Amino acid sequence: VASPLWGRYSDRVGRKPVILIGLTGYTLGMVLFASLLQAALIGLLGGLTLYLLLLLFRGLQAAVMAASSPAGTAYAADHTSPAQRTRVMARIGASHSLGTILGPAISGALATISLLAPLFFASLLTAAVAFYVALRLPGEPRDRGQLHRPQGRMKYTDPRVVRYLATAVGLFLGFASIQQTLGFSIQDQMNLGGIETAQRTGGALMVSAIFAFSVQMVLIQRLNLSRDTFIRLGLIALIIASLLVANFSNYLQLLMGMAFMGTGFGLALPSISASTSLAVSPEEQGAVAGLLASCPAIGFVAGPLLAGFLYQLDGSYSSLFSTVVFSTLLLVMWPSRPRTSQG
Repeated sequence: VASPLWGRYSDRVGRKPVILIGLTGYTLGMVLFASLLQAALIGLLGGLTLYLLLLLFRGLQAAVMAASSPAGTAYAADHTSPAQRTRVMARIGASHSLGTILGPAISGALATISLLAPLFFASLLTAAVAFYVALRLPGEPRDRGQLHRPQGRMKYTDPRVVRYLATAVGLFLGFASIQQTLGFSIQDQMNLGGIETAQRTGGALMVSAIFAFSVQMVLIQRLNLSRDTFIRLGLIALIIASLLVANFSNYLQLLMGMAFMGTGFGLALPSISASTSLAVSPEEQGAVAGLLASCPAIGFVAGPLLAGFLYQLDGSYSSLFSTVVFSTLLLVMWPSRPRTSQG
C-alpha cells in the first residue's frame, strides 16, 4: 500500500529526501521493535498486549521504510542512460543478494551475544547509511520541479507496464510458495531435527543468494542480450528450479534447485526493473518504481497462504504450483516487447 504512495511523492519532492525518510523510519522502527522485545524478556510486557504492540510498530515501520526502495530505484533511473539501465538495476539487485548472503552470517554471530543484538545492529547499520546518504548522495537540481512535473496516478493496469508488473508479482508468488515451505520439506524429506533443519534451510537460501549475486554482477554486466531475453531465460531457470525442489531426494539436488532459483531471479528481476523504467517517461519514474516495489509484498501475502494449504495435501504441491506460475509467466513474456518510451 505504501510503496506506490512514496514513489509518487518522490516525483514531487525529489529522491534523496524520500530515501532518507525510509532509512530513518527503518532505524527508529527497528529500535522500537527491539525495545518492545527487550521489555518482554525482562517481564514488563507479555501476552496479547505485547503481540498487538509488536504488530503495530512493525506495521508502521514497514509503511515508512517502504519509501527507500522506490525512491532509490527512481534515483538510479534518473542518473543512467537507457543503454545502461539493465546493468545498473542488476547492481542494485546484487546489493540485495549480498545483504541476503551476509545478513544471516552476521546475525548468527551476534546472536551469541544476545538474541536481540542482530536487531539493534541492523538499526545502527541503517542509521550509518542514512548519515552517509545525507552527506554524500548528490541531491536533485533546484529546478527539478519544472523539469519533471508529476503525472496523474499510475495504475497496475497501465498497458505500458502491466505485463512486467504481473510477471514481478508472479515471480515472488512462486518464490514465496517455495521459500515458506522449504524448511518443512527439508525436515520431512530428510528426517532432521529443528537445529539441523534451520542450518540446512539457511544454507539452501544462501546458495540461491550467491548465484543471484554472481549472475547480476557478472553475466548481466557482460552479456549483450535484450531485456525480454533475460526475463525468458530467468523464467526457464525458475521452472527447472521449482521442479528440482519439488522432487528432491537428497540435499545436493535441493542445492542445485536453489542455484537455479538464484540464477532465475538474478536474470529476470533487473530486466523487469529496467523494462518498467524505460516504458514510462522521466516524470513517472517514482510512480512506476513504487508499483514495482509493491510487487514482492503482493507475492509474499498470497504465496504463503496458498503454499501452506497445498503443502497439507502433498509435500510437492507447493513447488509444483510455482512451476505452473513460472510456466504461465513464460507464456505471457514470450511475445515481443512493445515499444518503450525511452528505449
